[in-house]
Amino acid sequence: MALLITQKCTNCDMCLPECPNSAIYVGEHIYEIDPMLCTECVGFYDTPTCQACCPINKCIISDPDHVESQETLWEKFILIHHADEL
Repeated sequence: MALLITQKCTNCDMCLPECPNSAIYVGEHIYEIDPMLCTECVGFYDTPTCQACCPINKCIISDPDHVESQETLWEKFILIHHADEL
């Protein structure tokens, strides 16, 4: 499933450079995550780096509108990073 940045976000800039999929971007008021690019860091790390580096507790949560299995996240990772090899 993709992750979601909540209204607790303080725009501290910690998560933006950490995302290996470039899924995080500056939204209208807070940072946002593109669910089409978020793989919860599957293919890169064991846990999502945005959650690990965020100084605000429970600021970045699972997005209930974009629930995906581990298999789906792997497929998305392959499509994003290895599409030219398919």
